[in-house]
Amino acid sequence: MSQLTLNLIQGSVSFNFTSSAAENLQTEINHLMQSLKEIALQNKTGGKPTPKTAMEYQYTGDVFLELFCNPNIYPSPFSAKVLVTLRSPQIRLTSEAELTRLVEDLEQYLQTI
Repeated sequence: MSQLTLNLIQGSVSFNFTSSAAENLQTEINHLMQSLKEIALQNKTGGKPTPKTAMEYQYTGDVFLELFCNPNIYPSPFSAKVLVTLRSPQIRLTSEAELTRLVEDLEQYLQTI
């Protein structure tokens, strides 16, 4: 188990994360990115975007991690933000992260394991 570092809008947080959890998260983010791209394309063509389901990812290990993003409120993947909740018995952290930065952090983590 390695440390995943998430760069938040203000600061960063590191915690133990498994490779299988990282792969599951990457799959969820890929689905979210596809939804955001479809919405952006529909906006460009002037059509009304079809509502997409929100990404709600949860991981329980040494800490509880929850990531949430509603793709329907962002015009493109580059403007999307993800609500991050990290909880342990000692502390609870809630913040936002840019989706593009989250993708970079996850790719960097997967390259190191």
